[in-house]
Amino acid sequence: MSSEVRTVTASDFPDWVKAVYRGFLMAVTPTDEDVADRLSRMELARLQGVFDAGRCVATFRSFDQELTVPGGAAVRADAISAVTVAPTHRRRGLLSRMMAGDLAAAKERGDAVASLIAAEYPIYGRYGFGPATWTAEWEVSVPRAGLDPRRSGQPEDGGRIELVGPDEVRKTGPELHARLAARQPGVVTRDEQWWKMHTGAAFRPAHEPWTEPFYAVHRDADGEIDGLLTYSADDKWGDAKQPQNTATVRDLIALTPAAERALWHYLASVDWITAVRSGYRAPDDLLPLLLPDPRAARMITNADWMWLRMLDVPRALEARTYGTEASLVLDVRDDAGLAGGRFLLDASASGARCAPTTRSADLVLGVGELATLYLGDESVRRLVALGRAEELRAGAAGTADAVFRTGRRPWCPDVF
Repeated sequence: MSSEVRTVTASDFPDWVKAVYRGFLMAVTPTDEDVADRLSRMELARLQGVFDAGRCVATFRSFDQELTVPGGAAVRADAISAVTVAPTHRRRGLLSRMMAGDLAAAKERGDAVASLIAAEYPIYGRYGFGPATWTAEWEVSVPRAGLDPRRSGQPEDGGRIELVGPDEVRKTGPELHARLAARQPGVVTRDEQWWKMHTGAAFRPAHEPWTEPFYAVHRDADGEIDGLLTYSADDKWGDAKQPQNTATVRDLIALTPAAERALWHYLASVDWITAVRSGYRAPDDLLPLLLPDPRAARMITNADWMWLRMLDVPRALEARTYGTEASLVLDVRDDAGLAGGRFLLDASASGARCAPTTRSADLVLGVGELATLYLGDESVRRLVALGRAEELRAGAAGTADAVFRTGRRPWCPDVF
């Protein structure tokens, strides 16, 4: 093969960025300012490129991330992004070579898992990834929702809604997000750059112009901020000069059901808004049932979202808590040889111990299937029925479901 896989250097970087643009079908050329800004924020040692005759034809990036697991602890994750292969170089194993190098380095660093958002479903299972969270989006018909049209837009529980500016969001948002991460499995790191990007304070290329959204916070009865809403609105008028505007949620953090209810009801009370698009939410989000008529919320998206790949099974499984006290022997198959083995998991509601063992296995499953179970969103019995796991001890699948499943579904609010 003439194609060379290598770590990207500063001199390679402009061509690497152009390859990313091409890979994501962005019909623009990155400017010098765009390239310089990206270079200032990226760790070159974590960027890979494939070069053929001096031209970058494939790209791959990873970076440090923390992922919340059931019980509130965070594990180190190798977050993967900017994966492209030029259409002229497909089916040559280029992604496989970049992925193998990155995952080996991540395991050497001590990362417990690798994470990514899969643009296409069939790609990443062959590398040991499995879908660990799903996402949903609703469109709410405000007239049908059944909310009292005379409502004030303020909650009736002693709390209040306040409109704020981007400076306030950058000040209070990180703490709110940290409190969310402490309780919501699936939440990943938001660094300072994330908050700048989502409040208009960071550089943006010309083809991604910034449109300032609206920001609202919810304060509880004691005046403490426990909810944050970021939304935009279009400008659509129907026949007879009637407003038919849609509000689209860009971000909503709610630490309590009261804050969540108040923010959704507030948004549905804004004058001229006749529809609300929820943005990507957890599949078991409270939104539909917070409305007098839940059928007013029509689900328009229901899809896999964040995929995980186990890199250190004992470390990952010991980080989370479990639904009941039980012992399971898991025979984990990993064709790449990174995380396979037979492991004894002693699980409890307060934590777990996990270590290699020679005991007979209760369940056999692939490393991707274990990743699918890891945050509590899948059923072992379903995997057995699908032929994706094998029950070697009668009742082991039911025990594993009681151990791994969580009362609420995991949710990753972000794309990366």
